[in-house]
Amino acid sequence: MLDKSSLPRAAVIGAGPAGLATLKALRDKGIPARCFDAGSEPGGLWVFGAVHSSAYRTLHLNTSKSRTEFADFPMPAHWPDYPGHEHIATYLAEYTARFGLNEHISFGHTVTGITQTPGGRWEVTAEGVSDSFDAVIVANGHNSVPKLPDYPGTIAAEQLHSHDYRGPEQLEGKRVLVVGGGNSAMDIAVDASHVADRTLLSMRRGVWVVPKHLLGKPSDTLNGALAKRLPWRLRQRISQTMLRVTVGSLERYGLQRPEHGFLEDHPTLSDALLSRISHGEIRPRRGIERIDGKTVSFADGTSDDVDVIVWCTGYRIDLPFLDPALLKPSAEMMPLYRRVFHLTAPGLMFAGLMQSTGAALPVVEAQGKLIAAYLSGDYTLPSPQRQRADCAQQLKAAHQRWGDRRPAMRIDFDGYLALMEREMRRT
Repeated sequence: MLDKSSLPRAAVIGAGPAGLATLKALRDKGIPARCFDAGSEPGGLWVFGAVHSSAYRTLHLNTSKSRTEFADFPMPAHWPDYPGHEHIATYLAEYTARFGLNEHISFGHTVTGITQTPGGRWEVTAEGVSDSFDAVIVANGHNSVPKLPDYPGTIAAEQLHSHDYRGPEQLEGKRVLVVGGGNSAMDIAVDASHVADRTLLSMRRGVWVVPKHLLGKPSDTLNGALAKRLPWRLRQRISQTMLRVTVGSLERYGLQRPEHGFLEDHPTLSDALLSRISHGEIRPRRGIERIDGKTVSFADGTSDDVDVIVWCTGYRIDLPFLDPALLKPSAEMMPLYRRVFHLTAPGLMFAGLMQSTGAALPVVEAQGKLIAAYLSGDYTLPSPQRQRADCAQQLKAAHQRWGDRRPAMRIDFDGYLALMEREMRRT
């Protein structure tokens, strides 16, 4: 346990939701901290037009406000169930101001290097400035460096990744192909369907499409209520039955049957997608097989000519400031105890390096509080052997539930928060 008379000094990388929640938790414990952020204001990807933001004008939460808000800072009651990006950017700016975090953030500072000294301290270099810390918390997010697929053929159509999409005017009057099955793909396809000459939506596999409201309530609140009483397998059966009754068969809309059960992948929330498909304004397609110029051939043998392809194909984790040896076997598969603590580099921690079945903000808030408890001496990590064994057990369970789709990063929103509560009670 650390001596409270000499609290360690911490660096936080990133002033998005994960960095802000961690910085607040550290300040609550009296731990001196400095946050580095490449942007000019707090909020990360929620700040429209910011340096690493992927926000577009029609972007809204895909989790309800009551399941997304920080416990320490509830969202206004009069806000809509699914606030837009302007609301969330304002919310994060007010959170920063309310808890006096701005004075601890160095804006306009892109971190270029983090190295551990022989004495165990951490040197952080940003924009030519170096500073020394006892601990580093990496909270810079993982949704800013686009991941692009590679298909046979030569592409002559215009290409755009969802990271660079800002509004439907970019697609007006064009023959548009949106590629992907996540929330951004659904949003952009719906946007395109109102202004494009034609809108196609290509998905390699089926996904669960969930209305934003079920039984008059935000759909994620129903699953949250069940999570307090039932294991996820039983919740899965109940949720799938409810979706079959309310939404019906996705094949009826020309979409593929989901390969994985509900709660075995992040659901896609959309009220508008199925309506636009049923009106003929969005035409579903299977996965791409090859592209020849502007002609795209699909796995079902059909082909279409397109003017622009919007790749909604996700992002890759980019941590160029860390020694690659610290990320083994890879940034996606790196084992972290409780998805926070590095197993072999004491003082190196992560907030937000996960993929949740629900919202991110309550998760990173819980992670920040655990980090602060550890650095203040109120929480002690188990032995390295126990940490490694727990990580191996968690990975095995994740493989069983999610297969090979980033299993090390996957967490069940409700299960993880319950786990973190138990971990905090161990302090």
